[in-house]
Amino acid sequence: MERILIGNLQEKKGETVLVQGWISVRRDQGKMVFFDIRDRSGTVQGVVLPNSGAIETAKEIRSEYVVSVEGKVNERPEKNRNAKVQNGDIELEITGLTILAKAEIPFELGGELNLDTYLDHLPFTLRAEKQKAIFKVQAEIIKAYRAFLGGQGFIEFQSPKLIGDDAEGSGEVFEVKYLYDKIAHLATSPQLYKQIMVGVFERVFTTGNVYRAEKHSTTRHVSEYTSMDAEFGFIKDHTDIMALETEMLRAVCGHLTALCKTEFELMRADIPTIPERIPAIKLREAQELIFKETKKDIRKEPDLEPEDERWMCEWSKREHNSDFIFITHYPVSKRPFYAYEDENDLGYTKSFDLLFRGIEITTGGQRRHNYENLVAGAKGKGLNPDNFSFYLQAFKSGMPPHGGWGIGLERLTAKMLGLSNVKEATLFPRDINRIDTLLSTDQKE
Repeated sequence: MERILIGNLQEKKGETVLVQGWISVRRDQGKMVFFDIRDRSGTVQGVVLPNSGAIETAKEIRSEYVVSVEGKVNERPEKNRNAKVQNGDIELEITGLTILAKAEIPFELGGELNLDTYLDHLPFTLRAEKQKAIFKVQAEIIKAYRAFLGGQGFIEFQSPKLIGDDAEGSGEVFEVKYLYDKIAHLATSPQLYKQIMVGVFERVFTTGNVYRAEKHSTTRHVSEYTSMDAEFGFIKDHTDIMALETEMLRAVCGHLTALCKTEFELMRADIPTIPERIPAIKLREAQELIFKETKKDIRKEPDLEPEDERWMCEWSKREHNSDFIFITHYPVSKRPFYAYEDENDLGYTKSFDLLFRGIEITTGGQRRHNYENLVAGAKGKGLNPDNFSFYLQAFKSGMPPHGGWGIGLERLTAKMLGLSNVKEATLFPRDINRIDTLLSTDQKE
């Protein structure tokens, strides 16, 4: 008999079928045994009656056993139907039951756990419905991201993760022993490569892992995350980039509304509504606003602190009914050497951060595209242009005005679903204390 997915059982009422999957729950009622069986498409209740040939095998089965089940698809009695769950009007009368794999589990799946216990048992805890919902939503975000940019004429490329010198001068990079006794680094961003590719395809994007070696221990940082990057040429200025990102977010949220309603309901989260135009405010204006409203004086600071970002998001929601807000015009001193200085606002860049529900999820802006200007920008940061002459070739060969963004996928997912820690939206988080297991044996037996 050919296997059928549980999600297709509604088409098989009255028929005998073969399903295969995991046992989520076992319940004994008198001499009958009930199972909730799941596969990739959903869940169905199965029952083994006392006179069934499967009853002896049923007595052995526990949660997370992998099974092959033959049975008849029956409609449930009216009083036992549950319209709120998948297949709530049918059940599988099990006539044949084969154990494909036994299971030993540390605890029942789906209960409340502290973060360390959850992470210690990830190969198991990822099977819980909420965790599957999180990473289903994350997968659909990337799918929608790719679909939107592809529809806008962007070409996807894969950027290298092993790089030579840290040309951006960030300093906090992971070193990797390379060939011929050389030291390579794990890339902190695909930035330089996506700019090179603008000279090839004009519009490009990439999604991939990037690495940060800062010793952070916060709810918003991990050492490895997924950066969704885009870069495109022939722009007027940074406002073109902000406008396209707004369109992209609207497309992503529309996609999630169509395909992930169940997951958002399970997480008790709301898909944000993207306004026609996301509010934008210069950093200095935001700082003046914070000072005026709260008396906190950060007007000489080059950036916003996390609590300031939260305040600005609350202000944006209250004043503009927007979960998002662009903060623009960060100082030249704060931004990388390739950030474009605003000719009408010297000392400040045509760059931005996009804040969402209290946290920065995007950094972007216009880039320097003139070779001499780019070299001057590098020297102004104390960098030696010879260290990234490979990158500069693109600008010697002619580059249009261009810019783009980088979006942290895990932060975006976490804030979409109302998660308190970015690690919950990171499939296998790497942080200051952990690479799958804890780094220090002093922290855990």
